[in-house]
Amino acid sequence: MLALCDCNSFYVSCEIVFNPKLRGQPVIVLSNNDGCVVSRSPEAKAIGIAMGIPAFKIRDLIEQHRIQVFSSNYALYGDLSRRVMATLATFTPELEVYSIDEAFLNLAGFPSHDLQHYAQRIRHTVEQWTGIPISIGIAPTKTLAKVAGSIAKSRPDGVFLLPMPPDEYLANTPIAEVWGIGRKYARSLQSHNISTALQLRGANLLWVGKTYNVVMQRLVLELRGQPCFNLETCPAPRQSITVSRSFGRPITTQPELREAIATYTSRAAAKLRQQHLTTAAIHIFAKTSRFQSDYYSEAITLTLPYSCDGRCCISRS
Repeated sequence: MLALCDCNSFYVSCEIVFNPKLRGQPVIVLSNNDGCVVSRSPEAKAIGIAMGIPAFKIRDLIEQHRIQVFSSNYALYGDLSRRVMATLATFTPELEVYSIDEAFLNLAGFPSHDLQHYAQRIRHTVEQWTGIPISIGIAPTKTLAKVAGSIAKSRPDGVFLLPMPPDEYLANTPIAEVWGIGRKYARSLQSHNISTALQLRGANLLWVGKTYNVVMQRLVLELRGQPCFNLETCPAPRQSITVSRSFGRPITTQPELREAIATYTSRAAAKLRQQHLTTAAIHIFAKTSRFQSDYYSEAITLTLPYSCDGRCCISRS
């Protein structure tokens, strides 16, 4: 059995940890260019704030409901994420950090009748030690654990153990919400009259492999309760590191832009060394807000003479 532990409204929860007065209030966190909503408190969701909506489209709602607005603070979120993952690691010998706010836990060997109680213990400990509330979905495979995790978020106790067979719950899961099914695949599957997870579960494996690929076949098997995706307890090294920030005001001079590029390059190099990695290329980009009529975007990739960890000299062009 696997447990998917998902931090609830993670970025907002991080802000509340350091400002408890925000608890119970509508709170949103914006992307690093203060452009779009990337996290919402339950109170903000109840008002009707949609995920990903541009901030300028909800200015009236923000003023009307006195919504607390925060810019993203990824240093804070990363630190709290590491604390949450370290806490989760005390409950199982095998853990996969799937994202900044999600982790899969291997619960193999734990008594099945005790999993609900054990999950409640995990939730209580994480919130007590870090201040971050989490929900936990439990199922035999990663794909089913994702389904269980979505259901757990709507339950008062924050835990859901998916029964087997899970037909009732898969029938209520739209195909677009199945883990690993993007918009393109969702549209394609719907054109073949497959609109729910249950219908995908019952699809012919040979047809799935011929029409799509082996990964889609594995998704079908996972929906049937057969594990096909193992826990990645030792993730592969990162292929890229990105440091991007927005400016509080328009930048109109080259000296200011050069200073910003130098600063962000230095930060990226520091991250590179922390992870004991090297790079052979640097990609630099600059753009204005995509919501402006005079939108501008430009980028350049610099190939280094040899791979380095950021301490090598780069000639200025």
